[in-house]
Amino acid sequence: MQPCALVFDLDGLLVDTESVDFTAWDRAYRDWGHELPRADWIARIGSDGRGFDPLGHLESLVGERFDGEALQAARRAHRDALLADLEPMAGVRELLDAADRRGLARAVASSSDRQWVHARLEHAGLRARFEVLRCAEDVHRVKPDPDLYLAALEALAVGPAEAVAFEDSPNGVAAAAAAGLFCVAVPGPMTRGQTFEGADLVVTSLAEISLDALLEAVATRRGSAR
Repeated sequence: MQPCALVFDLDGLLVDTESVDFTAWDRAYRDWGHELPRADWIARIGSDGRGFDPLGHLESLVGERFDGEALQAARRAHRDALLADLEPMAGVRELLDAADRRGLARAVASSSDRQWVHARLEHAGLRARFEVLRCAEDVHRVKPDPDLYLAALEALAVGPAEAVAFEDSPNGVAAAAAAGLFCVAVPGPMTRGQTFEGADLVVTSLAEISLDALLEAVATRRGSAR
């Protein structure tokens, strides 16, 4: 069955907010003389951060002198200044243009909240490129559970075999695979070197592969699975 829909993660895939968020938190840690544990941070990417609380962790290191409200205000200001210069990741616009030419439907499935998703897409000039957005508020469980992908498929009125997912994190890949989609892993600066065992295809950038080549890979993979 030929895919008729593409479903994208947002953070770290369409725009590199993951590096921005890490940079802002890392400076907050260094301001207090500590280092943000990179491995713990990476493990939370693509989900809701349930496994690691950077604010609580830093508070445990600093002790009574810790002023969480002041830290959060400074961190957000630093993050927002970095976000102001953020552009779509390499290959994003070209892939969306190719999807337009083929008439493929498009959705975003993100573990982030709706306000964040809308703001990032609007700033990048991408909001109008997606018919469907499914965010943290739309499901009971975010990635690595499949609920966001299942909700996006339902809104697009397509089945798993008719859609291709794009993800930059192991949590996201696990969610797409559990929902039954062909999944393309595109590791970003924060997730390079991670294991993407559930991905059907791994590329270094969306600029690396054309939509035609991708659809051919999907057909080949599904044909060999019969």
